Amino acid sequence: MSNLLQINVTANQGSTGKIAEQVGRLAISQGWDSWIAYGRGLPQSQSQLIRIGNDLDMRIHGVQSRLLDNHGLASKAVTRHFIEEARRINPDVIHLHNIHGYYLNYPLLFDYLKEWGGPVVWTLHDCWPFTGHCAYFMMSGCEKWTEGCHDCENLRAYPASLLKDGSRRNYELKKNIFTSLGDRLTLVPVSHYVGDYIGRSFFGDTRCEVIHNGIDIDVFKPCAPKEKLVLGVANVWEQRKGLFDFYKLRELLPREYKILLVGLTKKQIARLPDGIDGLSRTENQTELAKLYSKSVALVNPTYEDNYPTVNLEAIACGTPVITYRTGGSPESITPDTGVVIDQGDVRGVADAVLQFERSGLPSVDDCRAYAVAHFDQRDCFKAYLEMYDRLRIRLC
Repeated sequence: MSNLLQINVTANQGSTGKIAEQVGRLAISQGWDSWIAYGRGLPQSQSQLIRIGNDLDMRIHGVQSRLLDNHGLASKAVTRHFIEEARRINPDVIHLHNIHGYYLNYPLLFDYLKEWGGPVVWTLHDCWPFTGHCAYFMMSGCEKWTEGCHDCENLRAYPASLLKDGSRRNYELKKNIFTSLGDRLTLVPVSHYVGDYIGRSFFGDTRCEVIHNGIDIDVFKPCAPKEKLVLGVANVWEQRKGLFDFYKLRELLPREYKILLVGLTKKQIARLPDGIDGLSRTENQTELAKLYSKSVALVNPTYEDNYPTVNLEAIACGTPVITYRTGGSPESITPDTGVVIDQGDVRGVADAVLQFERSGLPSVDDCRAYAVAHFDQRDCFKAYLEMYDRLRIRLC
């Protein structure tokens, strides 16, 4: 029996954790043993789980990162302990997801990957692997990552640094370490947009293959009648996700339309203006599917994004998406599933909401049919299993 080891900051929680979970389930169905090593949370999984470190170590790593801009360079002891676990598992394929998140030491991890010698697949859910600091740089328009980061313009962005700019050092370390596996590394951006960035980065000579995310279309399906509801969903609401654009949207939409935002903190909920309701983050996918299904539209006014799964979930529930022309977000949208608006054009968003309800288009049936054809995780993630087999044969 073959062993798959995935590494991600979460397991079966949040968008990347759910992706790792579904890849693991598919691998199990094909006769693999599946392991997921993770950094935070209290997950349940069909894969066997290994937690890397603990809450205290994550807090220490976070403090060091904020003071020294050394994200991914702490957590040495817990990473060494994890590596011993990995040696015991002796995986046939190692699949990386987000190795950032205050839980893992990436130089030690890559030392082990070189020693181990097998194929490594790395799904890039953001741009952190090829920058000297940030996970996203679209809002700032920074291009330093193409030649060598320095004098970082995004130090306050995740992973925030309050005192030191280590971007030059971080860039050189990542470049030397992340390219050290040669042809044993295959990069998988989840959008063509990030794939284009990879081609311009120090990963330019690394094998790269786009695999779009998929979702559970048996959970995300039409399950409630439509209401005059406009929905926004995010794992973390912040400026780059367009939180304050909803404030403007509230002023432009007639009051009979309700606006509901899912994924807010308690403080954010308390500060919402009149006419916008908020819910905290939920892992209850059935309840989330009901909210998608009730909505006239999912509005995703993101300013920095890769390939947001909220778009896919809404469309699978028969709800069209209105999103900005940002990153990989438009890659899931067609005229039968939504509309793409220029960044910041909140008036255009409001007009699209009103047009959707007046015309009844895009229709529930059209959205659902497109999702079944393109977003079914069983079809999307099957590409990973095929890749695993291909890489193992090539390295034999």
